[in-house]
Amino acid sequence: MDCTPATTFRLASYSEERLIATTANNFTCLKKILEYNVQHNLLFLRMSSDMVPFASHPVNTYNWQNHFQGTLRALGRYIKNHNVRISMHPDQFVVLNSPNQNTLKNSFAELEYQCAIMDIMELDETAKLQIHGGGVYGDKPEAIKRFVESYFLLPENVRKRLVIENDDRSYSLSDCLEIHEQTGIPILFDNFHHECLNNGETMTEALHLAAGTWQEKDGIMMMDYSSQSLGERKGKHTASIVDDLFRDFLQQLDGLDVDIMLEIKDKELSALRAVEILEEMGMLKV
Repeated sequence: MDCTPATTFRLASYSEERLIATTANNFTCLKKILEYNVQHNLLFLRMSSDMVPFASHPVNTYNWQNHFQGTLRALGRYIKNHNVRISMHPDQFVVLNSPNQNTLKNSFAELEYQCAIMDIMELDETAKLQIHGGGVYGDKPEAIKRFVESYFLLPENVRKRLVIENDDRSYSLSDCLEIHEQTGIPILFDNFHHECLNNGETMTEALHLAAGTWQEKDGIMMMDYSSQSLGERKGKHTASIVDDLFRDFLQQLDGLDVDIMLEIKDKELSALRAVEILEEMGMLKV
């Protein structure tokens, strides 16, 4: 693409004029990406978290929600008319189980901003906000308890969009299932993270456990797919999709219908190849 929907600027050069111009360009680029994806049968998009610069920062007091309401409504209509699935993935500073109240306050503000994007677009609750479990802080049971407590303090419109992703270091699928049992939050399954951190579940078993946390109102289970970059540190994503590994993974779905987000560095190049593989295997649903 010849643009990015995540253009920003330094806080020191913040102005309402710059905010408006930058955000307008970001939304224009988002429309281009949506059109490209629809044309190429890529119907699951993770929208950038940075489309509105400093949206959750105290410096931004401008009513961007009202200013861009028409633009966002139009984008939402395009998304719905073309059956595109949407997610957003807040940055790593969003930590619901942090013992630091300032971090928690900032996390709430960021989630509310990203949820507002989807709400103004008038997307239903199958559009999701993807977060991690957070830190362990030397006491995982207590950290999980704080996550649950924070979850129930969030506004309802945010809660209904939240999904939790198993990670590769701290919160395994089993830990996420414990959080799900206390909150009802669906689990967005990451196959690569499961390979790095698990409790002995096979990939097929893990996929079915995660799928069981999704209700009809949440839509089809979302998941992240990637694989290990050879010769690199454990957990580093590959630069391009590896055909044989992707085919092997698809066999392990065992009939599950999932929406797959590729976390692979060359982005649409691998996404287009993944579509080809799915078509070859007769597994693509449109």
